[in-house]
Amino acid sequence: MTEIPQTMQAVVMHAPEDYRLEERPVPTPAADELLIQVEATGVCASDLKAYAGAAKFWGDENRERWVEPGIIPGHEITGTVVKGSEEALAHHGVGIGDRIVVEQIVPCGECMYCQRGWYWMCDPHDMFGFKHYNGGMAEYMIVPKLSRAHRISKDIKPQHAAYAEPLSCSMHAVERAELQFDDVVVIAGAGPIGLGAIIGASHKNPKLVIALDFDDAKLELAKKCGADLTLNPSKVDIYEEIRGLTGGYGADVYIECTGHPSAVPQGLNLLRKLGRFVEYSVFKENVSVDWSIISDDKELDVRGAHLGPHTWPAAIKIIEKGDLPLDEICTHQFGLADFQKALDSVADSAGASVKVSIVPGL
Repeated sequence: MTEIPQTMQAVVMHAPEDYRLEERPVPTPAADELLIQVEATGVCASDLKAYAGAAKFWGDENRERWVEPGIIPGHEITGTVVKGSEEALAHHGVGIGDRIVVEQIVPCGECMYCQRGWYWMCDPHDMFGFKHYNGGMAEYMIVPKLSRAHRISKDIKPQHAAYAEPLSCSMHAVERAELQFDDVVVIAGAGPIGLGAIIGASHKNPKLVIALDFDDAKLELAKKCGADLTLNPSKVDIYEEIRGLTGGYGADVYIECTGHPSAVPQGLNLLRKLGRFVEYSVFKENVSVDWSIISDDKELDVRGAHLGPHTWPAAIKIIEKGDLPLDEICTHQFGLADFQKALDSVADSAGASVKVSIVPGL
């Protein structure tokens, strides 16, 4: 094992649009903690929204600030265990030299939600890279006792391993939809989350999986992930197309993975009566819809989806089996010094990137 240095490079969050590359001490793990050498950290749309100053993260007149200035961002993390006591290694079921992925939330274990088994809704809601715990945009990172770590093969590329986080989230959104064999499922967005939802939905074997996106290249990728049909709303009347496929009724399930406000009323209108709407995205601004569609018009079942509880083993299995075209999904990798280019690539919705990662070794 390579000798652990005393200092490391890390991206540090100071304020909206004020992230800096700094030299920091390599953290020393406590008796119940692990130290990992970070191999890759995916850049999420929520990272971008935090960088841009979204009220969900930095607060406004209606909510308190949630992120902590001075923290190292990054929550889609994979790395190699380089240090840890026998106690810490046994607790996480890993050994020195193992590659792991870590769940993004560090649940407290004590609140009502944790006590009832709903750890992903933990009330303090400490998360790597946002609140309380430093994230993966650094060369080294602490994995605390309360975190949830999973081993993943070292035979796959680091950026592919880090995709376990968005994939697990996507699969939770699919589980929230409670798909049936005869369902027509519409998934809005063929970005990292939407593509994960597509493969998750296809593994449930519904009648039809339809992907929507304005980017034809991403729609081609959606087909490789299991979409039976792809539609570009700028080129076809998606309402007419989906009504035609469903005898005029509409889709059974709509899973929103775009983060764009217009995709919400779109879904409400594409669904049949008694349909199921699953909302996964984090929005930069508030979204307004006609709630009478949900109630009096269609009696829809509207469900949220947050993080990826209990889906990590399945996500890791899909990645390790090679069921996804990961080289085409994980399109762009940047070193720590180029973190701004990574953020800008995620922000460029018209660009060629799908999943962007920071790889400290570059």
